[in-house]
Amino acid sequence: MRVHVVSDVHGNAEALATAGEGADALICLGDLVLFLDYHDHSRGIFPDLFGVENADLIVELRTARRFDEARELGRRLWAELDVDRETAIEAAVRRQYAALFAAFPTPTYATYGNVDIPGLWHEYAAPGTTVLDGQRVELGGRVFGFVGGGLRTPMRTPYEVSDEEYAAKVEALGEVDVLCSHIPPEVPDLTYDTVARRFERGSRALLDAIRRTRPRYALFGHVHQPLTRRMRIGRTECVNVGHFASTGRPWALEW
Repeated sequence: MRVHVVSDVHGNAEALATAGEGADALICLGDLVLFLDYHDHSRGIFPDLFGVENADLIVELRTARRFDEARELGRRLWAELDVDRETAIEAAVRRQYAALFAAFPTPTYATYGNVDIPGLWHEYAAPGTTVLDGQRVELGGRVFGFVGGGLRTPMRTPYEVSDEEYAAKVEALGEVDVLCSHIPPEVPDLTYDTVARRFERGSRALLDAIRRTRPRYALFGHVHQPLTRRMRIGRTECVNVGHFASTGRPWALEW
């Protein structure tokens, strides 16, 4: 059995269309939407609406952790645009989802990232795509558990939940062979982004579950340029499967 795993697709539908080649199944750990590319500020929903100069500015503010100023800039830009914010964003996200879900091979098993909009997924997921969040599936004799979304942050991305809600989803999985999530467990080496120069939020509940249930693997994404991509916690191999938007390469698990 061979499974390919991707995360942080962020609009890369072209590479996603070939990500399942040579595998029995594809697993996607979320963040399909590209709102703003921090490497190429001309790409994404934000620059399409407000231009590259404003994208440069908001990246500068967020990177400096000046979140209040970034939010104020966003409010001013939306007011000047004079369109309904929710309508404009949903239309742009729908365009991206149409292309991205069409690129998924059969079978695909997917969960949400923190920038995704779960309420839209059922409209685009074809019969060959199974969406899981706080749920399990058996593949080739191994049990895979999925936990989608992220924890609350000053960034206020679309799918952030409370620590309690997230922990409940982790608890619902029970013992699994492979623990699949969008965000990493709360370990400094796994949560620190070396380019953004900040710690992203990891989950204490995931870390506790790894120590308690000892899955073979814990797979995740979210941190695009992690200090450590792979480490062992007890018997569990923890793997950041990579920033698929930039690499275009899936991570392979074979048994």
